[in-house]
Order: sequence, then structure tokens, then C-alpha cells
Amino acid sequence: MCKAYFDTNVWLFGKVVVSLQDKCKEMKKNDYSFRYVAFLLVVLLLTACGGDSGKFKLEGRLRNINQGEFWVYSTDGGIVGFDTIAVRNGRFSYEVELRSPTTLVVVFPNYSEQPVFAEPGEKVHIKGDATHLKEMIIEGTDDNERMTELRMELNETAPPDVQKVVSAYIREHLESPASIYLLQRYLLLTSRPDYKEAQKLVDMMLKEAPENGQLIELQKQLKGLQGGALNSKLTAFTATDVKGRKVTEKDLKGKLNVVSVWATWSYSSTDQQRRLKMLKDKYGDKLGILSICVDGRPNDCKQRVERDSLKWSTVCDGRMWNTPLMAKFGLADVPANLVIDERGKIIERNLQPQKLEEFINQQMLKNKVNALVD
Repeated sequence: MCKAYFDTNVWLFGKVVVSLQDKCKEMKKNDYSFRYVAFLLVVLLLTACGGDSGKFKLEGRLRNINQGEFWVYSTDGGIVGFDTIAVRNGRFSYEVELRSPTTLVVVFPNYSEQPVFAEPGEKVHIKGDATHLKEMIIEGTDDNERMTELRMELNETAPPDVQKVVSAYIREHLESPASIYLLQRYLLLTSRPDYKEAQKLVDMMLKEAPENGQLIELQKQLKGLQGGALNSKLTAFTATDVKGRKVTEKDLKGKLNVVSVWATWSYSSTDQQRRLKMLKDKYGDKLGILSICVDGRPNDCKQRVERDSLKWSTVCDGRMWNTPLMAKFGLADVPANLVIDERGKIIERNLQPQKLEEFINQQMLKNKVNALVD
């Protein structure tokens, strides 16, 4: 970085040196003039290399947590993989070198997530209560402080109106990195995605930032993201399960099929898996299942799959909610699910475990009756 600054300012340095050399001649090159030259050159070099190292610092303190560990990852490639943040006496600190602004996501012990909008040379502070993470305050940059205000507003917003509030925020802040995160989180990766509104907003954002690579890629992916909509056909996919086997949409070839999302740390989602196992034992090949586990450690998932003797494919790549299949199917919750008929059409989504079991039994009975009639 220092070299880049030096190269861009070489012309300026040359002019200063020439000017100072002329000044030295006029002053008959006395010791004072040489010290003056040296001083100015050092000042210019320090300015060029700068005190701004490009490091971003995140620090904070949360009540009601003593020791532990947070995870942090980037949604746009600002950092590679996962980093960890150690917590001691409720305090924590994290520092990373950045070349450009990036969106970081902090994952807390209860697996809730919080975006932090990081900029080179900036510092952000988090404060709050570990038992009320939705009310935490993030200070330090405009994007983070506006996001805190929006989060407080969403805490008081009725669920049916959340997308409307988020859309209004995005329209007012089209160039903000927070808007990209919000669009993905609340309009796409949700139980009821709004692809039409998302497309409108992406088009508006691209007019303001036509060279934004993340928006360009998002625009390309929007058609694929619609693979999880009700009454649409399940989009084509390829993945690798925890046993190393390749899995595609062609493996879902039952009379009825389910895509389930679960995690080892979520009781309601493991209850969903337990019910699916009972249904699989009951209906055999008539019921096809694919599971997506959002654990951060694939080995934890693999051990649970083996312990519970789950015979169908389970995908777990350690990327949690950022795994490609979640986006492809428009899924974001734990537990979550899609129910697909034998033609590949999505006929239901995101039923609670008990409702999912009831729906599958009803559909199997319906299929049996239809077969007798035919």
C-alpha cells in the first residue's frame, strides 16, 4: 500500500525536490537548508504511507456473558472462511486488515447473527445484553448506526410489515452496503420471499452503483433464487453430502419429497428430523428426503446423522446459512422445509414439524386413493 501511495505521488515528490534544491542553492547549501529538505521529504513520505493501515477494529462488551467465542464471516469475500472472536469477562476485540469496505456477520453462541459494516481504518463498538441481542447497539460508522436504528424499529414492527419497512429503508439508502444485506436477509432468504420487489430494488441500486460486483452477481442469481417459491418447480442443484456422495434434484424421486433444514443445536429442527425418520420408515421409497444442516462444524452433523441412523443424504459444508443450497431454495430459518410432489412442483413450505408430519400423511393417503381410482 505504501508503494502504491509513493508511485502516485512521485511527480509531487520530484517537484518538491527540485524546488527545495533551488532553495538550497539560493541559501548556498548551508546545513540548515539540508535539514529543511530532509524534514519535508520525511513528512511527505509519512503522508504517502499514512497512518491509516487499512485495519478495521471491532470491540465491545455484552452483559450476561462471561467467557465464550463468537464466529465471524464475510458475505462478500472481505475475509476468507471463518474467524473466531474470544470473549473474556464479557469483553471482546477483533481486528482485520481490509482493502475495501466489507460486510461482516458475527455469529453468537445461540447462533443468532448480526451484520457489521466494516471499513478500512475504522473502529466499531458493540454494547448490549447477551440475553437480548436484538437490542444491542453498534456505534462507529453511519451504516452501523443507521442499522441499529432500523433494528430497533423492526423490533416494534408486526411481522407482516417487516418487508415493507426494509424496502423503504433500502429505497432511501440505495448505495449503502447495509441495503444489500437487508435485501438478501428480508426479501430473499426468508420463509416468504418477495422476488418481484427484490428485482425492482436491485435494478434501482445498480443505477446508483453500476459497477458493484455483488449487485451484478445478485441480479444474475435472482432467477435461480425463485426455485423455492410455492407452485414453482424445484430448481436444479448439485451438492455433496456428509458421506461424500454427489446429490442432485434427480435423487428426490419419491411420490412425495421433502427438503429439510436443521441443526444439531436446534431442538425443534431435530424434532423435525425425528418425525421424518419415522415417516421414512413408514413409507420407504415413496418418500424422498434431502436434509441441509447449518452447523458450523460438519463433523458435529456427521456424528448426529450416524447416531440417529438417517439413511437419506444430508448436506453440511460448514458455511451455515451462507451455504449455496439455502439461497437456491430461498430458505433461511431453522427448522425449515419444502414439500415437493413427484413432478418436482413445490406444494408447501416451512411447516412446523407436527404440521409437516400431518401434511405428509394426508398427501400419502391422497396419493393412495388416487392410485386406486386410476
